[in-house]
Amino acid sequence: MSLDAYATTGSSPTTENTDAFETTGSSPTATTQDAFETTGSSPTATTTDAFETTGSSPTTADTDPFTRIIHGGLEPDSATGAILTPIYQSTTFVQDAVGDHKGFTYTRSGNPTVAALERNLGVIEGTPPALCFGTGMAAISTLFIGTLAAGDHVVVSDVVYGGTVRLLRQVLDSFGVGVSFVDSSQPEAVEAAINSRTKLVFVETPANPTLKLTDIEAVARITRQAGVLLVVDNTFLTSLLQDVLGQGADIVLYSTTKYIEGHNATVGGALMSHDEELLERLRLVRTTLGVAQSPWEAWLTLRGLKTLPMRLERHCANAMVVAEWLEQHPLITQVSYPWLASFPQSELARRQQKAGGGMLTFEVEGGTEAALELMKSLRLCALAENLGAVETLVTHSASMTHASLTADERARLGIGDGLVRLSVGLENPADIIADLEQAIIQATASTGKGIEGIEGSEGDGDDSRDLEVFAGVTAVAATSRRGGQR
Repeated sequence: MSLDAYATTGSSPTTENTDAFETTGSSPTATTQDAFETTGSSPTATTTDAFETTGSSPTTADTDPFTRIIHGGLEPDSATGAILTPIYQSTTFVQDAVGDHKGFTYTRSGNPTVAALERNLGVIEGTPPALCFGTGMAAISTLFIGTLAAGDHVVVSDVVYGGTVRLLRQVLDSFGVGVSFVDSSQPEAVEAAINSRTKLVFVETPANPTLKLTDIEAVARITRQAGVLLVVDNTFLTSLLQDVLGQGADIVLYSTTKYIEGHNATVGGALMSHDEELLERLRLVRTTLGVAQSPWEAWLTLRGLKTLPMRLERHCANAMVVAEWLEQHPLITQVSYPWLASFPQSELARRQQKAGGGMLTFEVEGGTEAALELMKSLRLCALAENLGAVETLVTHSASMTHASLTADERARLGIGDGLVRLSVGLENPADIIADLEQAIIQATASTGKGIEGIEGSEGDGDDSRDLEVFAGVTAVAATSRRGGQR
């Protein structure tokens, strides 16, 4: 892959008319099937397993999740026959008489467009209709406020989204809610942290940003025995790749901003559970707080959701290619991706996930200075605070998503100042690699850690020579076997 397109045109390498999966020599379907091979079936058949617990569908009993996502809980508009759910951008709804209405009275408590999204998400998850919120943090806030009271206690994964930490430490602490942050990758640590005041255990797996995993089934056994709720933030994978309710969780939480909507167009959140009484309690809290999702953003989320299975296939396939390439790069010191054989919890990943997902992290030779220079030098990948979108996004977790933690806390959790979080998008993976390659060259050269700075290297400092070396690394990574075949 030549970098001339960057140097001479100032444009993305996508203008080079490269084949979408040129680096692997196979189609996206074939590549993604490799990632799912641990189950012995195709991605479609494998993903269907995540929904087998429901035994039914709003369309027909035998439709698979790909079909349910497009049609589940949705009908043509009764007034016009419109195939898409209309945007009911209305504050209020006219009633025929006092107490005589068509199911909706005021959008803060319910809206037809939002209700359509909630039905659709419920069908996908195999639950009653979801509760949708204006943001992911609105969903988390409603969850804690709706289930906790003064004097209660919650156990939370030590590596978790920074906003969750801020909510518990800087807001709910003043209301008398106690919290223990524990290494939830060790079920015995979760069990030891539960006390007589504990009301729920909240885990995020894979964890943001380190991708550390929690054994959901093991923790679920502990919470059931203790009589406390288990909540899993499944934002990084969705139920298509990890069925957390089927593995014992009581509540699943999503930032729908991420993979579910997937186009950097909205913010939103959702909660789902089989417990209808609990859902009613959370609905009351949502209405009281006024944090329901808006009709417009619900409509956009419905539109994005229809392509979720295909997008996840591509995210996973691209991430595997990029992770393997990074792992063999001489200037990359560490790569973390659940589908790599080198991932410390790879066995657990293959047991409770259906693929590796679209997220990975890495560190570059030269430490923090080189990492910051690398992110500044990217031309195709965007430096931004989001993930799970069609565009490849890079995030500096230490100064963005986890800035509220102290440096010592971040270091203890493995969130180093040199850690780069990469949300691999849907672009040609060769183009993603080309952009990373030129940024790595610039970053390491600026810190004196380039090819010529590696012990034993005879690099002469000539950029064209270095590019040839990296091109060889790219070729090796591109022809290596996919993670599902190992």
